[in-house]
Amino acid sequence: MDKNIVLKTENIDKYFYDPVEFQVLKNIGFEVERGEFLTLIGKSGSGKSTLLYILSTMDRDYNGNLVIDNELITGKSVDELATIRNEKIGFVFQFHYLLSEFTCLKNVMIPALKLGKFSPKEIEERAYEKLKMLGMEDQAFKPANKLSGGQQQRVAIARALINDPLIIMGDEPTGNLDSKNTDIVFDIFKDLTRSFGQTIIAVTHDDEFAQKSDRTIEMKDGNIIGGHKN
Repeated sequence: MDKNIVLKTENIDKYFYDPVEFQVLKNIGFEVERGEFLTLIGKSGSGKSTLLYILSTMDRDYNGNLVIDNELITGKSVDELATIRNEKIGFVFQFHYLLSEFTCLKNVMIPALKLGKFSPKEIEERAYEKLKMLGMEDQAFKPANKLSGGQQQRVAIARALINDPLIIMGDEPTGNLDSKNTDIVFDIFKDLTRSFGQTIIAVTHDDEFAQKSDRTIEMKDGNIIGGHKN
């Protein structure tokens, strides 16, 4: 596989069986290049969030192959997948999922403490650098629940970046934000891809957000029905 391809899917099918058998993903195949900002769009029920869940390695129950960083991910154990996720994938959700009683700095540090590659002191310094990168260093020692929604999402992005992931995956990352903060998050994502070569895959309902990304894949009824560079 081309070393510029960081993620690849081959013939991915997915079924739900409750209450009846239903095919939610059909023969999904595409590649994502290093440093690309890719958005997945489609109406509710199109399969885009289900697909992201498979790409994130959290769902193992599918047919086909998922390759990340030239490594076949399909078929690996739960423990192996947890390690791959922590090392290679950063997550940004619609809800920030910050621990409200912890400071912003502590929240950003958590995935790195779990990974255990650096000393706590080094992790604290790295976390502060990530907050600084996002213009949030002056909020580092504030409890997360004292921030605005836009600020909380920026802290969540810093947390996603702490382990220098290969890919950031976003599930409606601007879904809870007003237009001003949506623009801020978009500009952060764009800067991460342009300045740092960060790869980003985001599911979104926001057509304007999607149109400004590098490439969009559109889904309907479990199929990819279109894809275009923006």
